[in-house]
Amino acid sequence: MIRTILALTFAATMIAGAGAQPAKTAPAVAQPGKLSYAVAGSFAPFAFVRNGTLVGFDVEMGDELAKQLELQPNPLNIEFKGVIPALLGGRVDMINAAMFITEERAKQVEFVPYLRVGTEVVVTKTNPSKITGRDDSLCGKRIAVTLGGIQETYARADDARCKAAGKDSITVMTLPTAQDSLLTVRQGRADALFDSTPGAIKATTELPDVFMTVGTTFEAKTRLGYAVRKNDPQMKAAIEQALAAIVKSGRYREIMQKWALPATMSIFD
Repeated sequence: MIRTILALTFAATMIAGAGAQPAKTAPAVAQPGKLSYAVAGSFAPFAFVRNGTLVGFDVEMGDELAKQLELQPNPLNIEFKGVIPALLGGRVDMINAAMFITEERAKQVEFVPYLRVGTEVVVTKTNPSKITGRDDSLCGKRIAVTLGGIQETYARADDARCKAAGKDSITVMTLPTAQDSLLTVRQGRADALFDSTPGAIKATTELPDVFMTVGTTFEAKTRLGYAVRKNDPQMKAAIEQALAAIVKSGRYREIMQKWALPATMSIFD
């Protein structure tokens, strides 16, 4: 376990000098003895409120990171648009909010990647069209997507593929939001939905008797990361070491399984 020392004392120096194992100096933290991190507690299964308590994959991983650093976890539920200002303002030590790593965000913060996301094929539990994933079972079907989103690009590429193979074309139905697309599928006006992995997990977690995913994750190119300040390399190194220990112990996989995250979301293959 990574030793956490917030201040070196004369006694500690004497012990180290006497031949004890040298301790690693931990990064400075916003609140002594605590790992304070921002979560956006409205994004199941990553972080959400259940019976007045924050729970979810990110929350449990935050507990494990704090444990590795010998600190107490201190999650702060902050609206997503406020998490970067909270970090840059020194209110929290890190962001732990299922944050997509983008070029624009990387200009403001440093990231430690911990998951990856792609796109899922979502259908109703009855799946009357017998869709099996992103394959030929989509040809001739109606696919709902968010207008202008990357999933629309994927659906139109699949339509072209079906046509090139001499199969029935796909009807690409563009809707304003993913929620509209889910409703369209639920009402039977579309056969399937292309949704991001987090969105699909949210739908199947909140309505497990209504929706399910079929096939495997595709186009898994986007990563989620813990964010730290650019001028805090010690914190970044500490989080990287703690995460590596959690992965090695098997707890990372256990927490993924508990919160029904598909194995394809792991970046530690």
